[in-house]
Amino acid sequence: MNLAITDIVDRVVSHALATGLFEQVNQSEPKNAPGSGLTCAVWTERIGPVRSSGLSSSSARLVFNVRVYSSLTARPEDAIDPAMLNAVDHLFTAYTADFTLGGLVRHVDLLGAEGVPMEAQAGYLLVEGGEYRVMTIVLPLIVNDLWTEGT
Repeated sequence: MNLAITDIVDRVVSHALATGLFEQVNQSEPKNAPGSGLTCAVWTERIGPVRSSGLSSSSARLVFNVRVYSSLTARPEDAIDPAMLNAVDHLFTAYTADFTLGGLVRHVDLLGAEGVPMEAQAGYLLVEGGEYRVMTIVLPLIVNDLWTEGT
């Protein structure tokens, strides 16, 4: 079986787009400064086999970063974190409700059965000279029977 990476990325991105909360949604980590509103970026962080694989094929843990950006110059300042948390909440809701991403994966590893669970961490980031408040979601996906084992 092949990793349907384009379909999986499209599904992850479509959930971000469907919230209607983002000025833009990128399929890579931005190299240019995001806009003045909320921006979302999606990219692959890591991939590897999981212990719950079968005897004849290995399943995989595919981890995405889904990062929400807001300029530190956004006003009012007290609204930055609540807006970002609202966006993360909408994304968590979407990824939890679409537990198999339309049948593309075994499941979103919400509770970390195969590693780090779905979670988000806040921080700050410099992009092209501008400072941004960010929240980065770790989105772990388990994909069944990806690599056939030799005999």
